[in-house]
Amino acid sequence: MLFQIYGDNAGWQLLGWLLVFAGLILANEIARRTKAGGIFCFLILPAALTVYFIAIYVGAASGAEWALNNPTYTHMNSWFHYAKLYAATAGCIGFMMLKYKWSIGKKEWFKIFPFLIVAINILIAVVSDFESGIRGAMALAEHGDRWWLSSENVWLYGGWWNWVNGIAGILNILCMTGWWGIYSSRDKKDMLWPDMTFCFIIAYDLWNFEYTYNNLPTHAWYCGLALLLAPTFANALWNKGGWIQNRANTLALWCMFAQVFPLFQDESRFTTISSVYTDGVMNAAVRPTSADPTMQGIIAILALAANVIVLAVIIKRAKEQKKNPYKQEIFTDQRDFKLAMARAEEQK
Repeated sequence: MLFQIYGDNAGWQLLGWLLVFAGLILANEIARRTKAGGIFCFLILPAALTVYFIAIYVGAASGAEWALNNPTYTHMNSWFHYAKLYAATAGCIGFMMLKYKWSIGKKEWFKIFPFLIVAINILIAVVSDFESGIRGAMALAEHGDRWWLSSENVWLYGGWWNWVNGIAGILNILCMTGWWGIYSSRDKKDMLWPDMTFCFIIAYDLWNFEYTYNNLPTHAWYCGLALLLAPTFANALWNKGGWIQNRANTLALWCMFAQVFPLFQDESRFTTISSVYTDGVMNAAVRPTSADPTMQGIIAILALAANVIVLAVIIKRAKEQKKNPYKQEIFTDQRDFKLAMARAEEQK
């Protein structure tokens, strides 16, 4: 089993997952359907939260109890969470600029922005995966096991799976094709990337889930499973071609929620930890005595295999079609691509 879901708390854990999954889908619809929704979610709300975050750290620096005991300060102080929040939010803003043709969003050269921001987000996670692999090796040399305590007081179990998944992440960047094939939908609700079909989405979801399972094992039930499935679900049923926009929107909004209300995942009846913790608990004050990295290894191999296969398919198609897969779209014969292009506005 991937997660420890059993006993009297299982019902609450499942309810929490459903609430997060449904909430993310609803929040994405609010953000994507109108300019007002997008402006509130990705300009006004992040600006207000930035003031809040600065106030917390200024207060903590001055020794204020309210700041030192604030859950955001005690549970979410890693560089990764802030980097992810602002990188995802920057992506959402850039996507709105392309969708509504604001300012440089009208320029042809700006169409490469989605590739760049997604690649940056992937690299942030890859660095974090490699860091965990290194820390795990250091812990093995010093303590005889691979457990290391993160800056957020979470015990992580670093090993070869981190390196394998980090390589999968790098390959995933190379699996993004048709960088310039960015369109606005005719109804102006979506920025479309039609060449980002189910092939890439599956490879990305496997890689990113393994990332969260390795490095955010106390959050992966939500930020891994629910957060990844919400945009994939929307893309599959009603928003063809809009997966990357769905992904950015839900990621940014989830990061904002998690940064302000970390106890939802960390210390509530909804808390769910991975099967890596064979002790059944994650207590920062007590070094775990054992671990089960089986699923870490299996998913890492699946993620690497999926990305190798997709990249091989891309290379094969590029040769057959005599195309540069990054300058030109190569999945034009797939149903996903055709349905996405049917939604796109006519190009002038």
